[in-house]
Amino acid sequence: MLQREAGGRPLLEGCSAHGFTMAGARLVGPCMLLPATLLTWNVGSHRDITSESLLLFRLLMPRIQILVLGTGDRMELVDPAVLREMRQQGIAVEVQDTLNACATFNFLVSENRLVAAGLIPPPSVGRTLPFTLPSPARLPDRAAAGAGEGAPQ
Repeated sequence: MLQREAGGRPLLEGCSAHGFTMAGARLVGPCMLLPATLLTWNVGSHRDITSESLLLFRLLMPRIQILVLGTGDRMELVDPAVLREMRQQGIAVEVQDTLNACATFNFLVSENRLVAAGLIPPPSVGRTLPFTLPSPARLPDRAAAGAGEGAPQ
């Protein structure tokens, strides 16, 4: 079943060591999730995340607010100069292990944020793990939780 948020953007449906499922499409290997499309991403590991490999994310219009990077089984360090360049372009970058990055991407899409993701499949995930979001009634009230203070809207 295709998971779509009210705004019409598809959500990630699954992740495995081989790739990702989104909007019923399976992508093999690392991928870029852009506001309007899915693309394969020519990186092999976190070491390949460079200014050049992130160029397309910087060129998107309207400009994305947040780029979520999934670096495989664990959160790996990305060159600080590359992250600084993204911040200078007005794009916040969240680096996480891929499973958490997938969940973060889905959550941000559900909040109608301008978000994109660069994801490297986690080698240890042998079968496709599905992703689901809690119903809106189960999402925390951001105002009551104090979220949003100092966060970009």
